[in-house]
Amino acid sequence: MYSLKFLLFVIFFLILSITNLNFINATLSPKSGPNKNTKKAKELKLKSGPLSSNVFQRNLVDDEPTANSIIIENAAYYEKTGEKLFNGTILGYVTPWNNHGYDVAKIWAKKFNYISPVWLQILRKGSKLYELGGSHDIDSGWTKDVQKSSAGGHTKIVPRILFDKFSDNDFSQLLTYKEERDIVAKIIYQTCQKYKFDGIVLEVWSQLSARVDDEHLIALVTEIADKLRAGNFDCILVVPPTREHTYDLFSRKHFERLNPHITAFSLMTYDFSSIQRPGANAPLYWVENAVKHICPDSVVDVATKRSKILLGLNMYGSDFTPNGGGPIIAHEYLSYLKHLKGRLQFDERDVENFFEVKTSSGRHMVFFPTLYSINERLKLAHKLGTGLSLWELGQGLDYFYDLF
Repeated sequence: MYSLKFLLFVIFFLILSITNLNFINATLSPKSGPNKNTKKAKELKLKSGPLSSNVFQRNLVDDEPTANSIIIENAAYYEKTGEKLFNGTILGYVTPWNNHGYDVAKIWAKKFNYISPVWLQILRKGSKLYELGGSHDIDSGWTKDVQKSSAGGHTKIVPRILFDKFSDNDFSQLLTYKEERDIVAKIIYQTCQKYKFDGIVLEVWSQLSARVDDEHLIALVTEIADKLRAGNFDCILVVPPTREHTYDLFSRKHFERLNPHITAFSLMTYDFSSIQRPGANAPLYWVENAVKHICPDSVVDVATKRSKILLGLNMYGSDFTPNGGGPIIAHEYLSYLKHLKGRLQFDERDVENFFEVKTSSGRHMVFFPTLYSINERLKLAHKLGTGLSLWELGQGLDYFYDLF
């Protein structure tokens, strides 16, 4: 059950919130920090860079950490950055608008099986006419650095590709005519060849599921994936999690149909809450249900199938205010922590930490991953036998990567 204080926080914010404001998607460019450093924070002796001990040895994995311990310790990490603790597959996303993510990918490259830079789009210019967008963002020097850091190319580079600026008619033509799909599959295949990528992360399911016939969407995905597999390229599919009272966008049936064709499934188990319903970003029980929804314990060869599910972990948090709210990343989170005296609250049901502060900009109810909350999700992934997908590298705190 939720703690009484948490429920009171939620009721307070629901009463004061303006419900017609849109909760900004966490993939958008981050906003600027809320406040300048306070005197209290400046007096703290902050740690940074590599240390000879990890977060477990430093006794930092606490269910109710103090604000000061996070502020002091967050930028210091274990010097053995190539020591991997999680045995499953790990995918990390990197975006052009968050430069620190590029550094994270290089420093901790050995911990990642896949790095997915969010670079590319498929654009439709007319009948049977498509082109690749986003090639200006491709940084071949950085990809070489990541692979060099991962000791001989252990980490695969699989840029995300989505279908951008498609009208309903554009999608209709693509889904209806195989010749159009073949052209798109060929462009993606040639892109992997040209830039020496190891495959792609394909984001299209959430755009079209429930809008088009399943068979058309499955055909699009499998034809792209099979084309890539023929050239020994990987295809990871981004899929939405199950949610109550909504259409089942990605079901066990879909998973079983696509499983033979897809390298892995990046399951987006985050953004559970909204300004209309403030709360945890990814309650632990919901994350577990999302995995079991598409691959229950009873399925044949459950271990092999589960290993292809990359359970989503958010590296960002949420800031809820009486006027709305939105996603926050590390520097914003640390700014709010400077206003908090004592420890963060812990919700036992959702297995997430939160706190409330009042700043010059008003009241804030803040949710953000902690070492403890992430470690509990790693335990869940181990129990379920899944991999992980992190959205996104550089948004969280550097000492988080000691856990992986």
